Amino acid sequence: MRSQLIIGNRFSKRLSVLACIVRAATAQRARRSQPKAADMVLLLDNALVLACDDARSVLPNTSVAIDGGRITAIGDPAALRAAHPEAERVDLTGKGILPGFVNSHTHTVLTVLRGTVEDMSGDAIYGYMSPISFAMTPEERAAMATLGCLEAIRSGTTTLVDPFRHVTGYADAMIESGLRLYLSESAADALTLEIRRGRYVYDRAWGEAFLERTHDLIARYHGAADGRVTVQIAAHGPDNCSPWMLGELNALAARHGLRRTVHLSQSPGEVEQVRAAHGATSAQYLDRHGWLGPDVVAAHWTYCTAEDIALLAERGVHFAHCPASSSRRGPHRARADLAIDAGVNIALGTDNMSEDMFATMAIGAIVHRGTRGRSVNPQPQALLDGVTRNGAVALGELDQMGSVEVGKRADLAIIDLAHPVLCPTINLVSNIVHYGTPEIVESVVVGGEFVMRDRKVLTLDQGEVVRNAQAATEAAWARLLAAGDLATPRSTVPDFGSRPGR
Repeated sequence: MRSQLIIGNRFSKRLSVLACIVRAATAQRARRSQPKAADMVLLLDNALVLACDDARSVLPNTSVAIDGGRITAIGDPAALRAAHPEAERVDLTGKGILPGFVNSHTHTVLTVLRGTVEDMSGDAIYGYMSPISFAMTPEERAAMATLGCLEAIRSGTTTLVDPFRHVTGYADAMIESGLRLYLSESAADALTLEIRRGRYVYDRAWGEAFLERTHDLIARYHGAADGRVTVQIAAHGPDNCSPWMLGELNALAARHGLRRTVHLSQSPGEVEQVRAAHGATSAQYLDRHGWLGPDVVAAHWTYCTAEDIALLAERGVHFAHCPASSSRRGPHRARADLAIDAGVNIALGTDNMSEDMFATMAIGAIVHRGTRGRSVNPQPQALLDGVTRNGAVALGELDQMGSVEVGKRADLAIIDLAHPVLCPTINLVSNIVHYGTPEIVESVVVGGEFVMRDRKVLTLDQGEVVRNAQAATEAAWARLLAAGDLATPRSTVPDFGSRPGR
């Protein structure tokens, strides 16, 4: 294995990736612009429905009627067939219908790091995640974000909350996936690439560039794709946002009526910097500057104190918990037990390098129970709530999604109840949480339209997406390592030139 990637003709590779992305986007737009049957009712017939409603209803032998992108009826199959004789009927005997999963915190572009930083010591955030995010071209970001969307669909996800950088450069690629998107430019005014050198240098011009990109994102994409895209305001973190930066972002949120998201207490370095610069914990610092409230989703909480959690609960902040990502380099430290006991709304997310919400639920159960010693709490339904209704609550959208109920958006995941990992079935929710995998997901519906049907993703060409992502990853890593001031992940970056299949 070579110690460093060989840099080939990166310019031609970049053009090749761009050409593939353009061809794919053009083809997808052509397919999606084909006339549909005149607003035909879609009847999902004779399924078992896990509604995730207030009663956590389990409805066997039930049909769901969809019209205009919303659920219009739930009930007896024969009655709904009689009421909608012209409907497109999909027989779901032996299948289950769930609310589509809401991934409350993810960075799809960072699939570019899959299989690297999970196994490396040191500061992954400022050591690799930030440098590679700035080193990538718009085409490379688009390729990786599309890979993330593909994986998300296969995981039963219908909604992604994705704060990142230079989002306008790849938002169109994500929109083509058909997913519901909450996008934001993750702003900061500390020179991010200097932080890994141990220096926090706050620069007004750097912050202004983030604000300009946020303005552009709002103008171009808020409400885009028939309302399928929502823009949020994001502060990257308490350590790299000065009081000025937090104030500017608050003003933007107020001006446009947008919700907010932020990373919170995600690393020892963040905690140390905020304490040194402001004499406060990260939560206290955000509170001083108006960045805690019921419109805020804060991710991680890894190093929050008991006092922090009490403050966050009092302010009504939502907890985007990413247990799988945070546990890959050792036991997760977040005090989920204190958050649960304080009544915090906990929504689950995948964070980096993966979009697998089933792994998030399974590891979440282990992490949450582990904070109590040996325990069987929380129960599986609470974890399923974490990827469905709690995510909707965190977005202020429980009246629109997060459960299978009449009047709500038809954002649904359809699973195979006969899949071996779900059998034998005594407690289906327990099986899904502890043993479910993306393989149990057969179809995904967003806004009443199939984005995956019978395990075939309809909005993306899987082979092309994978090829584009591989090419983009090779080019981005080559460019990053050519700079010469980063340690090469020698044990994890393969010799791409000798990969099987080449």
